[in-house]
Amino acid sequence: MKKMWFFILSLLFLFSFSSVTKAKEIKRDEAFVNVSVATLWTEPNISRKLDAPSTSNPVDMKKWTAAMSYDEKLWLVGNLETQALYGSKVTILEEQNGWVKVAVHDQPTPRNEKGYPGWMPKAQLSKSPSFSVLKEKRPFALVTANTAPLFKDFAEKKKGIEISFNTRLPVLKEKKNKLLVYTPNSGAQWLRKSDASIYQTEQDIPEPTADDLIRSGKQFLGLPYLWAGMSGYGFDCSGFTYTLYKSHGITIPRDSSVQATHGNPVEREDLQKGDLVFFAYEEGKGRVHHVGMYIGNGEMIHSPNTSTTVKIDKIETSGYGGEYAGARRYLR
Repeated sequence: MKKMWFFILSLLFLFSFSSVTKAKEIKRDEAFVNVSVATLWTEPNISRKLDAPSTSNPVDMKKWTAAMSYDEKLWLVGNLETQALYGSKVTILEEQNGWVKVAVHDQPTPRNEKGYPGWMPKAQLSKSPSFSVLKEKRPFALVTANTAPLFKDFAEKKKGIEISFNTRLPVLKEKKNKLLVYTPNSGAQWLRKSDASIYQTEQDIPEPTADDLIRSGKQFLGLPYLWAGMSGYGFDCSGFTYTLYKSHGITIPRDSSVQATHGNPVEREDLQKGDLVFFAYEEGKGRVHHVGMYIGNGEMIHSPNTSTTVKIDKIETSGYGGEYAGARRYLR
């Protein structure tokens, strides 16, 4: 243990000058998410008592989602905006009574050029200069398991928080079957190698095939839908497609209606695996409200609505067949 902390202190000392310089450069309005999954609301202080596991620090996403009835989950529709993962960078836009309105970087939307906006408890943010520096300087671990535990010790006797698929944390050291990662609020912790992949930069993530995307999608089959969901604890429809692509190094818009206007348009008879398929009101001619990913043979994988889970459906018999509104290709 002493050797480990000596290594960490040495590494931080190595970056000390850079850290001081960087700290001066860190904008006052920028911060990092310091809970496993931050849930963003349409307004400050509108969460219910039963939502406490999602607004605390740490959060308990499993407890929150498992305890809600269908009607209680349905209430979230229109009251939540999106979610942001542990270590995600945000820009603070506004503050009010312990809540902050933020824009989540890397979630593109026409609503704000800095990222997807929404309200969250200020206590779920960190402004760690050392995390900011290491996030830029070190390789990162990309979580590939649905969820993955962090540990405060190599022997896994002291468990930390459980983090989500697609979370990115800087790697300090590799040791046997573990990765020593740096966190926004709890220093260095251990992550199992089997739960993540390591990359030097975002650009080093291999360009995925359609089968890679489908394989990632299938690992969530049976996961209950969550409005605004962006994590291995629950997805909404566009959160699911966004996350599948993002986990393979491709950033697409956050919402289905915007996903439907980017990428390359595809005729229905030319659909290929990995294409995103869209559905709209007024028999496909109105506003886009749903998206799935085509997996071949007339089928799509998607996270449909509050009453169900991530599943595979025939497009025609999915309940959305009469609302087909086109497709877009984001793969080359």
